[in-house]
Amino acid sequence: MKLKSLQQQDRDHHLHPFTDHLQLSEKGTRVITKGKGVYIWDSEGHQILDAMSGLWCVNLGYGREELTQAAYKQMQELPYYNNFFQCTHPPAIELSSKLGAISPADLNHVFFTGSGSEANDTVVRMVRHYWQLLGQPEKQIILSRKNAYHGSTVAAASLGGMSGMHEQGGLPIPNIHHISQPYWFEEGGDNDPDAFGLEVAQELEHAINHYGVDNIAGFIAEPIQGAGGVIIPPESYWPAIQNIIDEHKILLIVDEVITGFGRLGQWFATDVYQIRPDLIPFAKGVTSGYLPLGGVLVNDKVTDVISKGGEFVHGFTYSGHPAACAVALENLEIIERENILELVKNKTAPYLEERWKKLSDHPLIGEARIKGLVAAIEISNNKETRGRFSSDISAGSICRDIAISNGLVMRAVGDTMIIAPPLIISESEIDELIDKTTKTLDETNRHISSL
Repeated sequence: MKLKSLQQQDRDHHLHPFTDHLQLSEKGTRVITKGKGVYIWDSEGHQILDAMSGLWCVNLGYGREELTQAAYKQMQELPYYNNFFQCTHPPAIELSSKLGAISPADLNHVFFTGSGSEANDTVVRMVRHYWQLLGQPEKQIILSRKNAYHGSTVAAASLGGMSGMHEQGGLPIPNIHHISQPYWFEEGGDNDPDAFGLEVAQELEHAINHYGVDNIAGFIAEPIQGAGGVIIPPESYWPAIQNIIDEHKILLIVDEVITGFGRLGQWFATDVYQIRPDLIPFAKGVTSGYLPLGGVLVNDKVTDVISKGGEFVHGFTYSGHPAACAVALENLEIIERENILELVKNKTAPYLEERWKKLSDHPLIGEARIKGLVAAIEISNNKETRGRFSSDISAGSICRDIAISNGLVMRAVGDTMIIAPPLIISESEIDELIDKTTKTLDETNRHISSL
């Protein structure tokens, strides 16, 4: 079909997520028609390097025949059955066992969902139910962070700390409170990064004391804040958080929807940061995005209480969908067979880091930061003061649109440009990514200077 016809049908019938529809109607949608490896193509035939892995999820890249065949084979045998009413099926059994084997420490159990948002809704229900079973029903409060993203359903968006989401729909729901984020570039002032990390971590201690530990169910956080702008915490932050959790004996929920399954060169970022979570919500990379699947990894301590407490009145029609589980199993097998974790940890992530950090020399960039295969650059009008352009310039949006015209997907979070390329990206493709980023920054700088 012709692009104009597709755009008109889209305009007439399709309500997009996270979209200003008036603006979209004026501009017209970009129609993506195929993908292969780290590249996508639009309906006009333009090849684009997808440095965002779709939405942080296409870890093995596009066009993996093994994953499509796994779905096809399972759909022929058993396309669907539920896990309600004391039933299950082999893919859910095998995947739960596999996830227990690769997960950190004693996270040996999994509750399946259809997405990361559903996983975090499950977290809210599960942690409150856990304390109720222990005879402490007053432990209802879940602490989170400002500018965190944990999904867009009512409970998940409440856990998240994005003010724009909270302004719509009467959020957050009760008993969810937010503390500061460890965002040194934006909020660190004159502090040394590690001193700033410790200062922000202490806000968790203050919040526990303010609300009372007898009322606190747990603390949820992303190892690295993804949608908030790839906010990589100072090295001092997570050890201090873990110490506070241990001292007060509240539950720690580490949201690995983005960082799980190899993004930092290990199965989970909790291994990288040596965090000891009680629950890990996951999704995205577990299937490389080929089919929707999410879940919550749960440790033995929490599982022992939940499993002896009668019926947990919670679940989803597509919890542990057999085709999605089959794809996830094949996806994890490929990661192991092709040594993807070692590739990321020892080769491609260090290579990208070396090249990415040099972008901080660009006159437009105030900071270039990276951890594994997730990275950000901060557009700034003053490197020394870490200053920002005025809001009417929309430097990030300008940069994003120029990047697309140069055949590169980067995401703009305000004036922060972020990437999370497929884990199978090669060194030559990293070179292409950096070259296109540099070209985009040069053109963005000229464009802003002309305003």
